[in-house]
Amino acid sequence: MNRMDEAFKKIRAAGETALIPFITVGDPNPAVTLDIISEIEAAGADIVELGVPYSDPLADGPVIQRASERALRSFVTIRTCMETALQARQAGSKLPFVLFTYYNPVLQMGLDTFIQEVVTHDISGFIIPDLPIEESEKIRSKAKAAGVHLIPLVAPTSHERIENIVRDASGFVYCVSSLGVTGERTDFYSGIEPFLNTVKQLTDIPVAIGFGISSREQVARFSEICDGVVVGSAIVRQIEAAIPLLEKAETKAQGLQQIREFVSQLKGSKVHEG
Repeated sequence: MNRMDEAFKKIRAAGETALIPFITVGDPNPAVTLDIISEIEAAGADIVELGVPYSDPLADGPVIQRASERALRSFVTIRTCMETALQARQAGSKLPFVLFTYYNPVLQMGLDTFIQEVVTHDISGFIIPDLPIEESEKIRSKAKAAGVHLIPLVAPTSHERIENIVRDASGFVYCVSSLGVTGERTDFYSGIEPFLNTVKQLTDIPVAIGFGISSREQVARFSEICDGVVVGSAIVRQIEAAIPLLEKAETKAQGLQQIREFVSQLKGSKVHEG
């Protein structure tokens, strides 16, 4: 069974909700990304999204854009991100990995090669925010045949379009909590609960929510009505703030501890010393 499916099965059986952190691979460098994966796993993360840095991240707000810029300065590519996932696995990580990438790097790699590399590097699924449902059938069918998930993004829209997007969804459905790009928010789309209920009525697979969620209170709120909660910009901001510590050997552990404590707070769990 796909690692993501196993994770959601266990989480549902326990009556819990998955915490799904997003990080940009290579921010501030690939070696530290491996340390961050270890820390957020220890903090209680259930699945992790590995963001591929991209020069024109249309769905991302300024915090993740800056992270992409830092990673690109280290020449991080989609292949670097895949290698990072495999290295984390070899270091003992049990987390399901989801690759968050725009479509251009996938096209440059070639669809067959991309799917093969996703499998080879033990990545459970991928999200392509700029690939519309109308153009996704080819890669979706290849992913399904390989046993990995193309995870759809669905924003508040018509019932007909929501139904069309989730009909062939696998892994989980990623519901967008707010219109616009990623970024921390205090307010969400006013019809968010009816929107989530509509999605849940149209699919039996897990439903997760993301975009703008940044506090324990918000995670707790959406945990009542979703199978998973994605937190991106708030964690990436914590990493950004910790960079001066992460880049020095004598303070690296302190910077990593700050990131772990933040993720533990989001999860609602105590920090365990590693």
